[in-house]
Amino acid sequence: MSENHRVAVIGAGAWGTALGMLLAEKNELTVTMWSFESDVADSINELHQNRYLPGIDLPDTLRAETDLPRTLQGASVVLSASPAQVVREVMTEAAPNVPADALVVSASKGIENGTLLRMDEVLGQILPEQSMDRFCALSGPGFAKEVVSHAPTAVVIAGRTAEAANEAQDIFQTRYFRIYTSTDIVGVELGGALKNVVALAAGIVSGLGYGHNTIAALITRGLAEITRLGVAMGGDRATFSGLAGIGDLLLTCTGDLSRNRTVGYRLGRGESLQEILSDMKAVAEGVKTTESVYELAKGRGVEMPIVEQVYGILNSGVKPADALEMLMLREPTSEEW
Repeated sequence: MSENHRVAVIGAGAWGTALGMLLAEKNELTVTMWSFESDVADSINELHQNRYLPGIDLPDTLRAETDLPRTLQGASVVLSASPAQVVREVMTEAAPNVPADALVVSASKGIENGTLLRMDEVLGQILPEQSMDRFCALSGPGFAKEVVSHAPTAVVIAGRTAEAANEAQDIFQTRYFRIYTSTDIVGVELGGALKNVVALAAGIVSGLGYGHNTIAALITRGLAEITRLGVAMGGDRATFSGLAGIGDLLLTCTGDLSRNRTVGYRLGRGESLQEILSDMKAVAEGVKTTESVYELAKGRGVEMPIVEQVYGILNSGVKPADALEMLMLREPTSEEW
């Protein structure tokens, strides 16, 4: 890493801020974050706080901007960390100022509604080909609050080439943030997106009052569904047994810090989706991603019964208890992956 290495983080939510803080703590990096919300940028600059990571003191070296051109000026690394459903809008505005030789890394986990595109496909429609030649996707089991607390964490970075993945590994690796590399961008991005839908289901069954047996069954069969769709879309089956697959799935389905699990839990307790989302500060990606995954599965003829029931709860008024009963009373079959 050279001195004066500049990183632009596009998105100042919890995950973008955690990664920005991680990078700012590396002495050879200069990190500037872009925030859509001016009060968030002011708080980062003046108070070294971000309401999306309450109680965390951010380093003085982590600076924030609300101006995209200034954020991107001279950047050799561009980290896209906006919520998945606004990545196209934000990065379209950013595109003219993304340096052509910058390493572009996506940390957003989701599938765009309507187009059904992964984040690398969305960015591929926006950024010049040269900018995408070294594109990487970062995913895996990492709660932002634990990363900024320096909890030992392992994630995976998938690159268009092994060289790009290795370059990103060097940038993001720290003594508490361990990076593994991959070239399976399809599998890594799908694992990161699809696990959020299963996490909603995990929260729902917990909210209904069920325990470890039910959660274990849900995670296992959820992984089977993720793997089926992932392989059908060109992902490597082995990826779903790794950090971006089962690793992230376990974390998001069982961890109390999981926004998607929390939404599911409250649904299981009888609250309406509108009521839950109205008092959430941060985005639960699984709510919107469920729509995309449901359409992808239908279009490719992939059986995803858990996804179907979550979709029904979110969009068709299916009661959580009825959805679980429908899953349990499906035609008995062999355990196929």
